[in-house]
Order: sequence, then C-alpha cells, then structure tokens
Amino acid sequence: MNSRQMTIGTRGSDLALWQARYVRDILQREHGCDVALKIIQTSGDKIDSVSFDKMEGKGFFTKELEVALLSGEIDLAVHSLKDLMTSQPAGLMLGAIGYRADRREMLLVRRDAFIGEGVLPVRPDAVIGTGSPRRACQIAGFLPNARVRDLRGNVPTRINRLREGRFDAIIIAAAGVTRLNLSLIDLHVVLLDPEEFLPAPAQGILGIQVREDDGRVRSVVERLNSEADAAAAAIERGLLAKFAEGCSLPLGVFSEIDGPRFRLRAVLGRREGDGWGESRLTDVRGEDIDQVVDRAFFELTEERARCA
Repeated sequence: MNSRQMTIGTRGSDLALWQARYVRDILQREHGCDVALKIIQTSGDKIDSVSFDKMEGKGFFTKELEVALLSGEIDLAVHSLKDLMTSQPAGLMLGAIGYRADRREMLLVRRDAFIGEGVLPVRPDAVIGTGSPRRACQIAGFLPNARVRDLRGNVPTRINRLREGRFDAIIIAAAGVTRLNLSLIDLHVVLLDPEEFLPAPAQGILGIQVREDDGRVRSVVERLNSEADAAAAAIERGLLAKFAEGCSLPLGVFSEIDGPRFRLRAVLGRREGDGWGESRLTDVRGEDIDQVVDRAFFELTEERARCA
C-alpha cells in the first residue's frame, strides 16, 4: 500500500460522516493523503429501543469500528471522543485528539413552551426529551416538575421528533447541530452556560483511533493532534475514568486551562428512588492535572458515600 493511502472507518449517521469527511479533507489537503471512507454499522445504530443510560460507554457506538481497525479492514476510525471508553482495547490507541467545536448544550424549545427566563426557559411542567442521565439529573435540579422522556436517534431525527410535538423541548449537543448546519428557524434556541448546565466529558472533541503497531498511519495522524484539546480531554475524561462506569454515569464537567493552571468543575447526579436527589457539585483548581482530577473525584465520591 502506498504510504499515503488510507481508509477511514465511520458510522453512517449524518454527524459521523461529517466528522469523517472533515478529517479526510484535512489529510488530503494538508498532508497529501489518498483517503477513502468506509461506513460500518454499529450496535448502537441498529438498536433504537434501548435508552442511552443502558448503552453509552459500553462500546455500542464504537465496538464494530474497533474490530474493523484491529483486523486491518480500516486504517483509522474517527469518533466523537465522548462516545469512546476511557480505556483503549489492546492494540489500539488514540492517534490524535482535537478539533473541538462548541462544547455547550443546546436547548431547543417549541414556541408554545418557551417562557424566556431561567436556566432552562421552558414551562415548569414541560416534557423534555433526552436519553442522557447526565442531562436528566441536571434538568431535575432546575425544573423538578418537568417530565423527562427518553429520546433516541441521530441529530436530525431528534429535532424532527420535537417538531412532531412529542416533546416541548429537547437538549442536544450544540456541536452536532453546528457541524450539520441545521435550520432551527421554527424553534427557540438557547445555548446553555456550560458552567451552569455542564456538558459531557470531551463533548465536541474528535478522537482519531489507530493501531498501535501501524507506524505508517500514526506518523501522519499524530500531526492532527491539538495539545490544548488533548489536555482538556485528559482532565475531563480523567475524572470519568476514575468512576469506571462509562458514559452512562450522570457526570457533567467543565474544564479551563490558563497557562500552567487547570480548573475542573463537575456535577454528579444521585439517584433517589425513580427520580433524582440533590446533585453534588465540585470546582477544583490546581497546577497538576492528576491532582485536580483526584481532588474532584474525592469531593464527589465523599458525598456520594454519605448519601448511599
């Protein structure tokens, strides 16, 4: 194989294809590579009757891509980094982390449910769609009388279900909507403050997965790495990794890097019967990533143990 020929594996959703094409175009334009795309359907694409809290973080959106990568069927896989487990399968590694888009959450509201004030400016008893425990626990904190209903599907599908009247509002990642340049003219759009309504670890960041022993591809892909995005991912996913529970954990994070100093703000939801109890919030600063992560984990789990 020519040293500049490679195949990117990707899911077939609109957003996954956008991300794969984005990386392909950079490799071709800036690094002279000849890149093909190969669509691989994952378990998460095939199953739409199971809520995200039973799927995310368990490889449902990545396993088949990783199998294809290990077998040599593809040379690299482009992922939304938040979909990847914090530990890599034997033989695989992250060759590059970068291209972070808007990390914020986007609240989309039907016009008859919008009230124009508050962190979540919707009717107090609104039906809000999300499949994420992280979002559900934060919704409960701001709108205890809201009814949270499960929402699955790709980004356009979720927005269409809102338009169909199944929900009064939905919360999705701003990055996906922005990247797909979707029209939202008929909806109220609210970009949520990431320090008030905390996003997922590494939300908006792309992760490019490669084989550890493939020096040919690694030498090119590593040029796409962003040190700033990699550091943010190390902080945010470092905290997630401490829990060893995957992305179904109701954990929201916000990180900042200011020269040698790091900040990590995190919220952890707590189940209480069929609903949510009061979440635990921590905000840690320091000059060492590991120490910041360890301190945040201690503060969250100390409270968690007392509430168990």
